[in-house]
Amino acid sequence: MKNNHIENKHLPIQFQKQIKNFLNFLNFEKGLSENTIIAYKNDIKNYLEYLCGLNIDTFNKVSHHIINNFIIYLYELGLNETSRIRYLSSVRSFHKFLVENKTLKEDVSEKVIFPKSHKKLPEVLSLIEIQKLMDSIDTNTFAGIRDRAIVEILYACGLRVSELCNLESQNIIWDYEVLRIVGKGNKERIVPIGSTALFWFNEYLTKSRPNFLKTNSKNNSALFLNQRGTKLTRMGVWKILHNYAVKVGLADKVHPHIFRHSFATHLLEGGADLRAVQEMLGHSDISTTQIYTNIDREYIKSIHKKYHPKA
Repeated sequence: MKNNHIENKHLPIQFQKQIKNFLNFLNFEKGLSENTIIAYKNDIKNYLEYLCGLNIDTFNKVSHHIINNFIIYLYELGLNETSRIRYLSSVRSFHKFLVENKTLKEDVSEKVIFPKSHKKLPEVLSLIEIQKLMDSIDTNTFAGIRDRAIVEILYACGLRVSELCNLESQNIIWDYEVLRIVGKGNKERIVPIGSTALFWFNEYLTKSRPNFLKTNSKNNSALFLNQRGTKLTRMGVWKILHNYAVKVGLADKVHPHIFRHSFATHLLEGGADLRAVQEMLGHSDISTTQIYTNIDREYIKSIHKKYHPKA
């Protein structure tokens, strides 16, 4: 292999050392082609950067839940199933190497299941779990007000995390209490905000956002800003949610997309029309939305079993 130099100097020394050892192993002991090794290198670098984004600086802190959330994160970024399976294969090979060279005692990646080709029922949070997460946010701080608004809007509107990050002032139609969202394929849809989310959205815009706003920022049009006054990124939202999820014992379950799943499922459980939910999610094909009705059927069955005298 011509070059296994690690450009990412911001990675912890341990990470830089082990990825270099791994690439040498693939080159000199496994005899893989240069293109294959480059693919491994890119996959593992992105994986290690994800870990750093979660403030993980040693492999001993990695669990199979974190690896699973990394695969979900790739889904959030829009990677197709084939690419996500390739990433997981690379991560598994890397962790196997770490065990073989005595860096780790256990290969936690073995517990992560490959993404299936068939549709899987989406995991959702209960209303109690969502409220527990919201209640953990200190809204006496500017960051806390912003973070509460983020969680409220993700759940109230069923937005994709990219749609949340791309929100600008013109997306809010205050008179009608709705958001105008431009989703995948530049398709526009209107989504109601709801009174609670609208309250925290307004709290953020009036009390918190001015504190984040910087006069020299190039992203002043973005509604949700980070500490530097620039547009909040998808990874930034992941980190925010992860920190609160850790506090309430939901770290293995919470990721931005789960609020979208929960939004759809809770609407259908409450009796919402499938077509209306399809419209709010921005699904062009109703069959995509129908995956949530499977959970709804289970809910209906559980109610029947609990209350019907002949069940």
